[in-house]
Amino acid sequence: MAIRTLRDLTLCGRRVFVRVDFNVPITNGVIDDDTRIRASLPTIQYVLDAGATCAVLASHFGRPKGKPNSQMTLKPAAARLAELLGRPVAFADDCVGEVAERAVAEAPQGGVVLLENLRFHAGEEKDDPAFAQALAKLADVYINDAFGAAHRAHASVDALPRLLPQAGAGLLMEDELRYLGEVLERPDRPFVAVLGGAKVSDKIDVIENLLKRVDRLVIGGAMAYTFLKATGKPTGRSLVEDDKLDVARDIMTRANVMGIQFLLPTDHVVAGKIEAGVATQTLAVDDPAIGDRMGLDIGPDTIAAYSRAVADAKTVVWNGPMGVFEIDEFARGTMALAEAVAKVQGTTIVGGGDSMAAVHKAGVSDRITHISTGGGASLEFLGGRNLPGVQALPHA
Repeated sequence: MAIRTLRDLTLCGRRVFVRVDFNVPITNGVIDDDTRIRASLPTIQYVLDAGATCAVLASHFGRPKGKPNSQMTLKPAAARLAELLGRPVAFADDCVGEVAERAVAEAPQGGVVLLENLRFHAGEEKDDPAFAQALAKLADVYINDAFGAAHRAHASVDALPRLLPQAGAGLLMEDELRYLGEVLERPDRPFVAVLGGAKVSDKIDVIENLLKRVDRLVIGGAMAYTFLKATGKPTGRSLVEDDKLDVARDIMTRANVMGIQFLLPTDHVVAGKIEAGVATQTLAVDDPAIGDRMGLDIGPDTIAAYSRAVADAKTVVWNGPMGVFEIDEFARGTMALAEAVAKVQGTTIVGGGDSMAAVHKAGVSDRITHISTGGGASLEFLGGRNLPGVQALPHA
């Protein structure tokens, strides 16, 4: 979709509301991963360089259920943003009302204000027009740079852009839509999709949409066990969605008819429980010795096969880890795949929080063409769904 961007807007002398995605992991007030904050910097700097009187930033964080929660304040994000920008960032203790309006009014020329967590108000998730009106009082122009929230019909991404006289996409949003859009419409081939994670049910729409487009579909993670059980393999206590076995069989049948390579694990690392230091064993996926244990990572033969599957690709989309990579005993598959994707001589797109964490952990993030900041949003986009936050923006 050709949508208006910040380059099409008049920013000089205006208060500019920028919907960012600062929903970052924070432990005891310390930000563990500032990737999403860093990703917002080009848009914020563009707004300031364009002569905006004030950049008013807003984001959600966590699930506070519509009321203030001191554990979910965005104050740490304001402090980190100030460090990254190299300039002061004022923090408003509320996102609407007198507190927010005063913070914006008192900001210096070219100042930056970060509002408190939008989800401290129930109106945000309810897409409440009155809440959107309260946000609209803070600015003259709207920019959505929060691709990670674009799949939610919430007030700050859906109702608000329709209220302000000018609205458009930020630089990050523009990049996300361009890369993901090109993958769906004009992929260089061979086009390989690698899907992992926990549940088939979370990725059915994506698989359905990609079946019409990919040359190879590579399946890993816990979701592989629904497919493996559907082919009669022993799965022990591995995560299986029994109500999706027919769906899995249908997907595999259609992939075969369409001539699409559909790759499943041939061996796996099994253990009795998910914890560090536990005893593990590598078995073929048809070996009944799995007993009552669980498959928690792909094995070496599968790693080799999956690495070969992406080696000659010109386009790779990867969403979801190959195992419980947070624990070293079950991280080898995901780390090896990250290395394999990083070596691809073509366009590589990694989406989803776990996959993002994996490429950072593997130290290959600088060799990935595009790392999507939106897990759920990228899945829905790849699944062919319209995103409310994109639909709400004016067409170019």
